[in-house]
Amino acid sequence: MAVLILLLLLAASAVAAEEDAFIGVNIGTDLSDMPHPTQVVALLKAQQIRHVRLYNADRAMLIALANTGIQVMVSVPNEQLLGIGQSNSTAANWVSHNVVAHYPATNITAISVGSEVLTAIPNAATVLVSALKFIHSALVASNLDHQIKVSTPLSSSIILDSFPPFQAFFNRTWNPVLVPMLSFLQSTGSFFMLNIYPYYDYMQSNGVISLDYALFKPLPPTKEAVDANTLLHYSNVFDAMVDAAYFAMAFLNFTNIPVIVTESGWPSKGDSNEPDATLENANSYNSNLIRHVLNKTGTPKHPGIAVSTYLYELYNEDMKSGPVSEKNWGLFDANGSPIYILHLTGSGMVLANDTTNQTYCTARNGADPKMLQAALDWACGAGKVDCSPLLQGKPCYEPDNVLAHATYAFDTYYHKMGKDSGSCDFNGVAAITTTNPSHGSCMFPGSVGKDGSLVNITAPSINSTSSDSSGCNSYGAGLPSIFIVIRVLIWSVVFL
Repeated sequence: MAVLILLLLLAASAVAAEEDAFIGVNIGTDLSDMPHPTQVVALLKAQQIRHVRLYNADRAMLIALANTGIQVMVSVPNEQLLGIGQSNSTAANWVSHNVVAHYPATNITAISVGSEVLTAIPNAATVLVSALKFIHSALVASNLDHQIKVSTPLSSSIILDSFPPFQAFFNRTWNPVLVPMLSFLQSTGSFFMLNIYPYYDYMQSNGVISLDYALFKPLPPTKEAVDANTLLHYSNVFDAMVDAAYFAMAFLNFTNIPVIVTESGWPSKGDSNEPDATLENANSYNSNLIRHVLNKTGTPKHPGIAVSTYLYELYNEDMKSGPVSEKNWGLFDANGSPIYILHLTGSGMVLANDTTNQTYCTARNGADPKMLQAALDWACGAGKVDCSPLLQGKPCYEPDNVLAHATYAFDTYYHKMGKDSGSCDFNGVAAITTTNPSHGSCMFPGSVGKDGSLVNITAPSINSTSSDSSGCNSYGAGLPSIFIVIRVLIWSVVFL
């Protein structure tokens, strides 16, 4: 089974790091074929996802989550905010039906009141703080205020002049709401919920923000962004936005409220005018984000104190309106198959749809075509690899070039030999990778999970052609004798 995300504990504090940061997932329900709650929970358990955020307080979902230990954030939907913010009794009734009725069997740890209220439904902003207080009062009455925190997710767009972070401040229009809201969060020991989408920051920057900077990709020091006020170096948008939130709160004299990111992710598919909404970029962003959070890297302002984050989102939501990208933020499709395999090797105990145990052997880009052909001929001959899928008309014939065909033969041999690292070299023209080279109907060995489900996705680079890389028409010829001597010396009797 393809393993996807994580293990985790509770929120990181901005001032103390006694508790570990976590990665959670948002569960949207705008699917034409929404899985049954028991199926959703089965997927969460199989993927070892220990923190989830619901966009409502669906009774069936809360019942399915009971006795799982999964920490749950339930939400007051925006359409219910006005009623709750205007009536203490309405808030108490909501808490009674949606929290008290399920706790403690269902491990509810937080309530998000509305979603991006200031920007999504500004007419309800005047009752937002009242809604927070009324919900909290109901928790106090049930003696649950210490176990369950109350806050509201805000869009990062309310932070103006976000770079350099030191100069960031909240849109002053909202100060009459933000100041009492932050006071509430501080007095109740809650956290500041922020939605951060570097994808949109990148798309709207007109080239000012580089793709690598948005995707957490390593940057040379000369490419990092420097806050001239603090001399802090920023290597990614995410950290800059988190620190901008800290500085914006400090501007209003609130310095001890921890930030938790309630939404962040990257779409895996987009319209023609969204060329960077791709599988590879979504994979890079989420993989790098998960490593960044769980490795406790922290931000330049708060190094070593990671920011717990909920990935957006568990499923692709095909019923979402708007551009194609809106429907393609998910880690899984409705059947529970992963949209892509996260690159999480080296992330400690993160289970990820981890590629730690999902490795493949591929031909090296730029390898000498003649050496590739010789290695391919050996694999399909003396190596006893079944290369019939590479014949014309068969699933792996296209793309018809030596790089693609060699990759199939190398990977098949590698899995045949039990994925021994020494079985993926072929005189230097092959290398082990965590990216599944399967494409179209050509499924490589290892692409089928333990439960029989297909595990992959990412389109490989083998679709490129080379003028010197002709297709492989004959696979029975042996390698030149010197090649066999080299292989035998290295692998002893492997080839015999």
